[in-house]
Amino acid sequence: MEAAAAVVVAFIVLLVVYVALAIKIVQQHEKGLVERFGRYQKTVGPGFNMIVPFIEKMQKVDMREQVVDVPPQEVITKDNVVVTVDAIVYYQATDPVKLKYNVANFILAATKLAQTNLRNVIGDMDLDSALTSRDTINTELRGILDEATDVWGTRVVRVEIQRIDPPADVTQAMHRQMKAERERRAAVTEAEGEKRAAILRAEGVKQAQILQAEGQAKAIKEVADAEKFQLLTVAEGEGQAIERVFAAIHNGDPTPDLIAIKYLEALTEIADGQATKLFLPLETAGILGSIGAIGELFTGSRDGEVTTTSRAGPSRTESSEE
Repeated sequence: MEAAAAVVVAFIVLLVVYVALAIKIVQQHEKGLVERFGRYQKTVGPGFNMIVPFIEKMQKVDMREQVVDVPPQEVITKDNVVVTVDAIVYYQATDPVKLKYNVANFILAATKLAQTNLRNVIGDMDLDSALTSRDTINTELRGILDEATDVWGTRVVRVEIQRIDPPADVTQAMHRQMKAERERRAAVTEAEGEKRAAILRAEGVKQAQILQAEGQAKAIKEVADAEKFQLLTVAEGEGQAIERVFAAIHNGDPTPDLIAIKYLEALTEIADGQATKLFLPLETAGILGSIGAIGELFTGSRDGEVTTTSRAGPSRTESSEE
């Protein structure tokens, strides 16, 4: 009984070990390669899988995106400048069978391939192009690596240049060049600003003078128009007044007596001054001759001198004081 029990126990242990070796769990990001006596049989997907222990075995391949760090290396550019360059290569497995059986060490192979092609790509550029064309380098290097690693069952997702370091003396020269260029740009910008400011100031002065001249011209024109309007209004008023007086005189039909009286009033105002001589027209002398009172008025005056003027010549009456 003891021997039978031992056999049963051993059988159970062997069965458990056999089942444990037969059960294979493949993760979601993996693919399983089943080999029978060292020969590839099939590829299994994620989940629960069974193999025949001691006859078959399974190798798992990670299908996730991987990173290969390319170590720094010295590269000579087209213009004979030694720069230190390193990069990062991102790849992803597309065919687990090729990745497992076509290359022994994919990481080492990808690293050496990236280093070689990086030297070739940067060696065809001068220093300035290499420093300013990282996107071009990334794209070109990715295309080369993707084509070369296709036989290994991988796809190069992208390539990133981490740094491109020129020698210290070249770096210092670049810094001096950059500083000089920035100073030149600053000087040009300052000069352009001063030029623009001077132009704007000149345009402002010009515009101000134009506006001032236009304002003065407009003011002079308005003043002239106002004076013209004033003179025209006064002239029209005086003309209307003369016309009305003249019309009133003719409409009233004045008699000679009335005219003589008005004349005497006007003559009184004329004689009421410091003048010693008065020149009267011929018509006025005729009116004075027709009125005897006027003769008496002038003969009684000893302080002045009355002179009548006719068309043949002036007639003068003088009086002097003793």
